Amino acid sequence: MEGGSPLGDFLRARRRSTSLDDVGLAQVGPRRRTPGLRREEVAMLAGISIDYYTRLEQGRERNPSDQVITALVRVFRLGPEAAEHLQQLARQPAYRPRGVGEHDTVHPNVLRIMHGWDIAPSFVVNRRLDVLARNRVADALYEGLEHRDNLLRLALLNPAAQGFYLDWELDTTSKIAHLRATAGRNCDDPFLLELVEELSEKSEFFRHMWAQYDVRARTRAPVRLHHPEVGDVVTTMEVLSIDGSPGQKLVVFQADAGSASERALSVLAGRPPPAARAAQAAATPVAEREDAAATPAAGPEREDAAAPEKQRCAPVSRRGPTGAP
Repeated sequence: MEGGSPLGDFLRARRRSTSLDDVGLAQVGPRRRTPGLRREEVAMLAGISIDYYTRLEQGRERNPSDQVITALVRVFRLGPEAAEHLQQLARQPAYRPRGVGEHDTVHPNVLRIMHGWDIAPSFVVNRRLDVLARNRVADALYEGLEHRDNLLRLALLNPAAQGFYLDWELDTTSKIAHLRATAGRNCDDPFLLELVEELSEKSEFFRHMWAQYDVRARTRAPVRLHHPEVGDVVTTMEVLSIDGSPGQKLVVFQADAGSASERALSVLAGRPPPAARAAQAAATPVAEREDAAATPAAGPEREDAAAPEKQRCAPVSRRGPTGAP
């Protein structure tokens, strides 16, 4: 890393992306050749010495006080997520190696919840956006896409991704910002460093956005996708942290009830649309009454034969609404 530390890299990137207008300073002299603030301007606005700020950027000083961190948050106009990221970089503990795959096993309870969402595509990712598990409809939605086992490789290394993600630039920028935050907290993770190196080598868009050092996340957002068989699918994405498995997140896409997108997801799931299933369920008691009226009263043998059927149907009545997370 250029500055010798993740903290130095972050400060340098934020300084270069902060303009004089952002901090209320007037332009003096000829137009600057490089964008952003100068180190002496940051130091002045933060109320610290230029030497101390220079050492922070160069990685020679890695433990700024809370007062200094607060001042830098103010100068760079950092939002809550970026401010928290700066705090984490400044208080980063010594790296403790983790076993390979330690956080990559999805708990059976999470899998059970995910597979219970019939028409809500969902999957579990780790910090590197590797897809660890997905349900049936998500599998159908992403079917045939190269690199679908990692969301960033899919977005950046598969040319078809720009047709799949209808808001490709917004979605991909958000994923890069997520990885940037992860890299700051896990800068010694060899698998993460390998991913960053691969994407930097193969994607100009990634190199440009990575240098911006944007740190933010989307926990709820509209996501529009295009599937070659069912067309456009418009959903709302929810990203849920799995507290029992640090670093894992459950991503769920939901379409509006009764919408064309919900019908499209039903087709991908291989099931009739919810409205058709509801109509079928409402008609079932009537059909059963008609069958009972046309059939002689059941004797003991018939009651015994019906008992297993009741047992099989019993769990269905305890299930929640289809697709509800």
